[in-house]
Amino acid sequence: MKVLFIGGTGIISTAVSKITMERGIDLYILNRGHRNDKVPEDAKVLVGDIYNPDQVREVLKGHFFDAIVQWISFTVEHVTRDYNLFKDFTKQYVFISSASAYHKPLPFLPVTEEVPLGNKYWQYSENKKKCEEYLLSFRDPKFHVTIIRPSHTYNEEMLIAQLNSPEKPYTLIDRMQKNKPIILPDDGQSLWTLTFNQDFASAFVDVLGNPKTYDNFYHLTGEKVYTWEQLNKAICDAVGVKPNVVFIPTDTILEYFPEFKGELYGDKKDNTIFDNSKIKEVAPHWVSQTEYSDIVKLAVKRFLENPELQIVDEEFNKRYDALIEKYQKQTN
Repeated sequence: MKVLFIGGTGIISTAVSKITMERGIDLYILNRGHRNDKVPEDAKVLVGDIYNPDQVREVLKGHFFDAIVQWISFTVEHVTRDYNLFKDFTKQYVFISSASAYHKPLPFLPVTEEVPLGNKYWQYSENKKKCEEYLLSFRDPKFHVTIIRPSHTYNEEMLIAQLNSPEKPYTLIDRMQKNKPIILPDDGQSLWTLTFNQDFASAFVDVLGNPKTYDNFYHLTGEKVYTWEQLNKAICDAVGVKPNVVFIPTDTILEYFPEFKGELYGDKKDNTIFDNSKIKEVAPHWVSQTEYSDIVKLAVKRFLENPELQIVDEEFNKRYDALIEKYQKQTN
């Protein structure tokens, strides 16, 4: 089987690339050539900019793929471009959507693919919904669409938290080491599903070139579910400190961190559990075996052993501490 990845050096796609090669699939990766240290040694790299369709069309000349996986399309304009660009080069186009696109608040649990799409809180999710609608609106017998919706997929470098500096994640560890309070929205007891990237990859590879998945859609998530308080404790355990938590209502948090409204109200605030029955029907290799408490030890070790990663977001900390101070004054 011959497969092309557009992108292929992200959190999810690097794990998928590895298992794809292990399965003996002939893997090509199209990117701009900037991060090829993350590309498997035997994968074939095609250098091109997806935002330059004429250039890509020239690079792909003479190739035909059993599947093309698009890891980096986020708008209708992107997938419209992809259809026009790739329809002559593959019979299966795999679009990476997002489980965050499901209607919020969720109408029932566990989440199945019967839940309608529609997330009014997060533009990223709404854009994914519109991409799906476009891709499923036409039926081209020579160009089949498969849609995959991941949910909070992580690797061995990530700290999982509802509120942390996105650019300087070590900020969370620094606060823990200094015994500064860590904010958890509401009561910290809402349930959250995590997916380790290698677990995701074990199922995803079964989608490639699989006619059973043509013109269909699936979420692909882990089955490891935690409260946010448990996730915070897992990080504390890895750092070697006891949890020091302050619970603050989400609405109060957003007064100081309005940029988190999409992520919290649109994704991480309420219980989110998934039923993976549909993807299991087409992915016999699917597993969900990895615990975050095991992986976070590797993430913390990486931060502690690499001084260049130990950067604290002082502006974020200033807002964080001001929020705690205000809330404690109001409630004491």
